[in-house]
Amino acid sequence: MTDYKKQIISEIDNQSDKLWEISSSIFNEPEIAFKEYKACNLLTKSLKAAGYIIETGICGMDTAFRATYGDDSSPRIAILAEYDALVGLGHACGHNLIAAAAIGAGIGLASINLKPIGQIQVIGTPAEEGGGGKILLANAGIFNHVDAAMMFHPASKNLVLRRSLASSKLKLEFFGKASHAAAAPEEGINALDALILTYNNINAMRPTFGPKDRVAGIITNGGEAANIIPAYTSADFSIRALSAKRRDVLVEQVIACAQAGAQAVGCQLKFNVTPGYKEIIPNRTLAGLFKTNLELLGRVVVEPDLNERMGSTDMGDVSHLVPAIHPYLTIAPENIAGHTIEFREYSISEAGKAAMLDAAKALAMTTIDLLTNPELISEAKNELTSELN
Repeated sequence: MTDYKKQIISEIDNQSDKLWEISSSIFNEPEIAFKEYKACNLLTKSLKAAGYIIETGICGMDTAFRATYGDDSSPRIAILAEYDALVGLGHACGHNLIAAAAIGAGIGLASINLKPIGQIQVIGTPAEEGGGGKILLANAGIFNHVDAAMMFHPASKNLVLRRSLASSKLKLEFFGKASHAAAAPEEGINALDALILTYNNINAMRPTFGPKDRVAGIITNGGEAANIIPAYTSADFSIRALSAKRRDVLVEQVIACAQAGAQAVGCQLKFNVTPGYKEIIPNRTLAGLFKTNLELLGRVVVEPDLNERMGSTDMGDVSHLVPAIHPYLTIAPENIAGHTIEFREYSISEAGKAAMLDAAKALAMTTIDLLTNPELISEAKNELTSELN
């Protein structure tokens, strides 16, 4: 282990109580997408105290920030922080740990003299749970001059190569004709029938879905009264797949199901697709470095299996722009899924604290690997180019 890495580990251990205080404060005062004012202020104050130059309100988002340490020379490595909570569930995804780990990595890196070898950017990314803060940052060019990006996520396994699902949202609206359901049903055009047929059409197609294709939906308006033929109904669908390309195919299939339902009943259909997140392309070069550093810290890393649980994240979009990793560290047993009350409790546990500290160290150690061996960045970039082609 290099002297740089030993110094980083020592500094993060010295700051462990402060980092846990940051994590606990964010946990105890959960803030939802684009409203993370307290978290943003807490994180930027901590980085400023460590010597970072702070930019807040970047890219038109009040709660987004960029903290920079070192000169303007390459390489430039970005460590990303998430800190938004889930509506009604608080930090049941462990974003309090993600934020504190990013700050810990930043503090650890600031404890050594980086100026001759590159630049660190700790980037605060709001609204991962809904709103896609990283996509908004990317569209504004924040990652144009970044050579690699990384973050960590709490989970039930130590993984460095797990992918994610590409996602989209689809809103369907059906327009029919109201009529009395008893006195003159034949004069109506039932928008609810069109919507029910849509569900049935989708279910008829499920045997053709791939193992990670996901189509889930809810009826948001099913009519106003039982004795009136519904003239208007609507539904929201979440559509996910292993790749953006496959996701787009699924979206078209669901729209076709809705068109068939509308045509059968005689309704008009209106639909709106909201692009979601792309799938993560885990960079194997960066992941290998991170794995080695986790193992130096005593963690056992496992390979993802074919039935691995996967969600969606806007880190996927970042991974299509620059070499990136989104590794996972264990805080809970394997039977505990994220976005649950049970997982939330582990986000404030001793296991959560241990993962936060190990993540901070591994993020900083991996950053040092890249800064001191720039050829690894070239290798990572070549790998990304190959994946995209």
